[in-house]
Amino acid sequence: MKQWVALVGYLEGFSFLTLMFYAMPMKYFAGEPEMVSLFGSLHGFLFVVYIGLLFIGVGKHWSLTALIHGFIAAVVPAGPFLFEGLMASGEYDLPKI
Repeated sequence: MKQWVALVGYLEGFSFLTLMFYAMPMKYFAGEPEMVSLFGSLHGFLFVVYIGLLFIGVGKHWSLTALIHGFIAAVVPAGPFLFEGLMASGEYDLPKI
């Protein structure tokens, strides 16, 4: 599950950065809004998948704190990259019984 969250997190993060630093300038400075439609849709889909994977993992693999921090990371630019480091370190793993 961690691999899927990491993969989708990286894709979501890159899509957000591409949307902000490529598509939005193309819309407002070059007058081409098509890129915003393309990358905005892609980013929205990846955002929903990312949050869905976090919901699935909470209770099975991670604590509720992972969901909260993951949601915040998904909203902040480059947040998924930092959150992935915490996930890999085992910060949010449930205690083994």
